[in-house]
Amino acid sequence: MADIEPIAISALNQYAYCPRRCGLIFVEGDFEDNLHTVRGRVEHKRVDAVRHETAEGRRVETALPLWCDRLGLVGKADAVEFLADGTPYPVEYKHGARKKWPNDDLQLAAQALCLEEMTGRTVAGGAIFHHGSRRRREVAITQELREKVDEVLTAIRAMLESGSLPPAVNDARCRECSLKEICQPEALAATAKRQRLHEALFQPEEPCANS
Repeated sequence: MADIEPIAISALNQYAYCPRRCGLIFVEGDFEDNLHTVRGRVEHKRVDAVRHETAEGRRVETALPLWCDRLGLVGKADAVEFLADGTPYPVEYKHGARKKWPNDDLQLAAQALCLEEMTGRTVAGGAIFHHGSRRRREVAITQELREKVDEVLTAIRAMLESGSLPPAVNDARCRECSLKEICQPEALAATAKRQRLHEALFQPEEPCANS
């Protein structure tokens, strides 16, 4: 993977949430803040400063740079706790209350794969810390999650190579998306619907079997 451009770990989270949002950010270079992104950035600043601490018998590193040459991944962990035997345990900080989001789990799994290559130790689990509820949600780094990282990386690379944006999803995900005004999902959905109706209306008729 040394001859390819590495993918940011955060891109996996964006793509798993909405492929078009990922494309707008990493293909078009677009980004807009809303209340949720501003709150998230403020909360991340609390752990972005590089620190070396010890808590409950664990060494804690914050803002730890990550990479995985095998997969072509780069990024940064909000925090990594190192157990007594040196096994890393990534902790990702997220805005909002404790709730399972598959895209967050995927991001954590990508961090775990980086840490495995960097340390030579198997990372079996990690956690998402939710600021809204001040609670952790433990995440097992399963084989399914590991395979999903590969799958999403392949899809992102295909998108970047094509330079094309995925279609708009136009569903509940759009309501709180900071890129909604740039994406215009309702307008795109209406255009796509008109195109389908037009194609259906002007399709040539099938010849009659008796003619």
